[in-house]
Amino acid sequence: MIAIIDYGVGNLFSLRSSLEYIGWDAVITNDFEEIRSSGKLILPGVGAFADAASMLRATGLDELVVDEALKGKPLLGVCLGMQMLFEESLEFGRHKGLGLLRGAVAPISGRIPANYKIPHIGWNALRFPKGMASPLFRYIKEGDHVYFVHSYHAENCEESIIATTEYGAELTAAVGRGNVFGTQFHPEKSGVTGLNILRAFAEL
Repeated sequence: MIAIIDYGVGNLFSLRSSLEYIGWDAVITNDFEEIRSSGKLILPGVGAFADAASMLRATGLDELVVDEALKGKPLLGVCLGMQMLFEESLEFGRHKGLGLLRGAVAPISGRIPANYKIPHIGWNALRFPKGMASPLFRYIKEGDHVYFVHSYHAENCEESIIATTEYGAELTAAVGRGNVFGTQFHPEKSGVTGLNILRAFAEL
């Protein structure tokens, strides 16, 4: 069973539908025992970092997610959920993340050309650093396209970057270190490629 963490934000039902479509049982839950008994966790997220982090902490789910990840349970953060895996975010101030990965979340403005639209919305190709594919990408290939909607991305996280994308500059597209993974893009909105990424995670 894959537990999709419900803390009030995120693309919950699309994620569950995608997993069920490829044959995996998934539950949307905020029940601690259900989360502990699950085989894998997905941390979704849409919206502002500070609000999402506050909602996660208000429920105590932040400590539970960290504890389960530190025990070795596979964890996938999606979009804002990926950003929350890092030490901090610089979105409208400085806000503490879960600290499972080293690095910070910073605006793409100032990094990309001034004539590029923000947020970055649309399909972009994945690039694998040094040509090495993560287990998360075992069923896709470099150059496959996925769907992004974001104004921030992770920086100073070279040790965990498993994919980048080009949008006027090289941006962090996905991260992975040990059993902790994150995608800045939405696999549940990325067609067959996204389904194959979810399949690979489910099989970890």
